Amino acid sequence: MKTKFLILLSGIFLSAGVASAQEVDCNTELALFSQSAKIKDYKAAKPHYEKLIKNCQDGNLALYQYGERMLKHFAKNAPEGEKKASAEALIENYKLRLKNFPSKTEVGATYANIGEAMYDNNMGTKEEQLAMFDKAWKEDKESFKDPRALYVYFNIMVELQDTGKKELQDVFNLYDELIKKIEEQEVYRAKQAEPLLKKQEEGEKLNSSDARTLKNSEIYLSNFSKIKAGINGLLGERADCDNLIPLYNKDFDAKKTNVEWLQRAAKRLSAKDCTDDPIFFKLVEALHTAEPSAKSALYLGQLAAKDGKSAKALEYYNQSAELEDNNLDKARVYMKIAGNYKAKGSFSTARNYYKKALNFQPSLGVAYLQIASMYASSVNTCGDSAFNKRAVYWLAADYADRAGRVDPSIQSNASQTASSYRGRAPQKSDIFQEGVEEGSTIKIGCWIGESVRVPSI
Repeated sequence: MKTKFLILLSGIFLSAGVASAQEVDCNTELALFSQSAKIKDYKAAKPHYEKLIKNCQDGNLALYQYGERMLKHFAKNAPEGEKKASAEALIENYKLRLKNFPSKTEVGATYANIGEAMYDNNMGTKEEQLAMFDKAWKEDKESFKDPRALYVYFNIMVELQDTGKKELQDVFNLYDELIKKIEEQEVYRAKQAEPLLKKQEEGEKLNSSDARTLKNSEIYLSNFSKIKAGINGLLGERADCDNLIPLYNKDFDAKKTNVEWLQRAAKRLSAKDCTDDPIFFKLVEALHTAEPSAKSALYLGQLAAKDGKSAKALEYYNQSAELEDNNLDKARVYMKIAGNYKAKGSFSTARNYYKKALNFQPSLGVAYLQIASMYASSVNTCGDSAFNKRAVYWLAADYADRAGRVDPSIQSNASQTASSYRGRAPQKSDIFQEGVEEGSTIKIGCWIGESVRVPSI
C-alpha cells in the first residue's frame, strides 16, 4: 500500500511539473511576437499572438497594437476562405483591447474600427453595421475622426436610404453632423500648419519636429478634402432643389415651430441656392419669428441680396457675423461680406473680411485665392517702379500657393494660378538688370501695404 501511495504521489508531482513547464511566459512570448510583428513577419508572429491572446490578455498594450496590424494584413491578404476568420479575430482584438486597457483606448475610434471591419468583410447586415457606427458616434464623437471611417458611415446610411430603410431626412441629418466634424478637423490641422507655412515663406528652415508636423497636417488636410468630396458625391442629387423643395413643403406645417428643423432646412436651401422658391421665405420668416438669430439674419441678407438691396444685405450679414457663435458659420458670413466688397472694388475692406474669415477657418483656401486675385488686379496701381509693380505678382503667387496647401481640394487650381502669376512677375534677367539681390525684401505700397521677398530663380 505504501509503495502504491508513493507511486501516486510521484505521479501528482510529475503532473504538476509538466503543467508548470507548459505555463506561458508572457514576457517571452510578447518579445517574440513583437519582434516578428515589427518586421511584418506575421506568419511567425501569429502563434505567439494566439498564446498571448489566450493567456496574457492584460499584459501589454503592444499585444493589441501589433495584433491590429497583423490581423488587418490577414483580413486583406488571406485566401478568400480565411478572410472572415481573420476579420472576426480583428474585431475581437478591438474588443479585448477596450476591455483590458480602457484608459488607453479611444471608445469612438474603436467602435468605428469595428464598424469598418464589418463593412469591409461583409459581416452582419447593413443595419448592424450602421448601429456600430452609431454607437461610436454617440458614445465618443470626439475620437471618431478617421477620414475613411466617416465616409463608410455615411455610405452605409445612403445605401439604407436607397433601399427604403432610412428616410431622406436621416441622410441629411447625418450629413450635417459629419461635414461639421470634417470641417472642425480641417480647421485643427490648418491651424497646425499655418505658422509653419509662414516660417517657410519667410525662408526659415523647419526643424525635424516642425517638418513632420507640417507633413502630417498636409496629409490629413488632403485626406479630409477627399473624404468631404466623396460624401458630397454620395449626397449628390438627393440635396438638389428638386428634392429639397418638395420635402420641406411637405413637412413645413408640421414642423414650422421646430427651430432645429427650420435651421437645418433653411441652411440646406441656402447652401444649394434654392432661395428663389417661396418655401425659403416661409422658412426664414418662421425661423426669425421663433428665434431671431445669426442664421435668420444671414438668410434675410440673402433675400435682400436677391432683391438687389446690397446695402441692406450687408447690414444683415454684419448682424449675422456678430451674433454667430459657430466659427465655421461665422467664416462663411465673412466670406459673403468680403465678396460683396470685392465686387464693388473695395479691395482693402474685402481683404479685412477675408482675413476675418481665415481667423475662424484657417483651412479656407479660397479666401487666400481671392486675396491673391485682388493683389494681381492691383499691379498697375501699387509700386513706384515697373519692377516693383510686377513684383506684386510674387506676393499674389505666395497667397495662391498657401491656398492650395491649406485646402488640397483646390490645390490644382491654386498651383496653376500661382504659376500664372509668377510667369508675369520679374524673371531672372529682370532681377539682374534691376540690381536687386535674391532674398532681399521689396515693400509694396498703396492699399496692399505688405512686403515680398525676391525669390531665387
